[in-house]
Amino acid sequence: MNKLMNDGVGGRDNRAPGESAAAVKICGLQDVEVLKSMINLPIDYIGVVFAESRRQIDARKAAELRVVLMDWNASYRPKLTGVFVNPSITELEGVMEAAHLDVIQLHGQESPEFCGLVKQRFGTEVFKALSFPKDETAAEVNHTAKKALDPYQNVVDAILLDTYDPLYGGGSGKTFAWDRIPAYAEWAIQHGIALFVAGGLHPDNVEQLIQTYAPDGVDVSSGVESDGLKDIAKITAFVERVKQA
Repeated sequence: MNKLMNDGVGGRDNRAPGESAAAVKICGLQDVEVLKSMINLPIDYIGVVFAESRRQIDARKAAELRVVLMDWNASYRPKLTGVFVNPSITELEGVMEAAHLDVIQLHGQESPEFCGLVKQRFGTEVFKALSFPKDETAAEVNHTAKKALDPYQNVVDAILLDTYDPLYGGGSGKTFAWDRIPAYAEWAIQHGIALFVAGGLHPDNVEQLIQTYAPDGVDVSSGVESDGLKDIAKITAFVERVKQA
């Protein structure tokens, strides 16, 4: 979809030569040993959650995960992505000092001005997650997409579509209404910004999503878990189906 992804925006610079599959972000990592078991998989982003969540970790744990990533082949090393909800600059400074994030993902009501400040202050990629109620109609989506996105066009590297969760804003694991994607995809292509889709993805439906809507990347957490823990078999299946789609 977004040709700029091939120039490094959104993580395509991690790919093998000639590979153009969607980027994969495995989110909610907490365990060092689980991360080590993923070392041979072509994963583009490893997400760690600093916002209130059952997957929440602290800066010290993120630093431990960062050490594991540094042992990966440099050509395919996933980018460490920190997920925050309405953080302060002070909070971000503390995490960055300990874990040296590659990407800061903002999943709350962060303004375009704040996103720009984060990008300027830390020099990382900035992803802005947008969460929407499932009952929003297609007409409402088409009307609001441009209005919602335009202020972010010069201050973020990617937008991530997710289903609204009343407690945390996003990350609910509920399937995003895929028929809304085209309105946002059109905007993303026009402005050269990567488009990621999250919400209810798992190994059995991600291939259909990619073949139908061709997002630049996909983000999964609960869809590759068993009993609340990351399942390497599900992670492997998810990654393989994305890269083959």
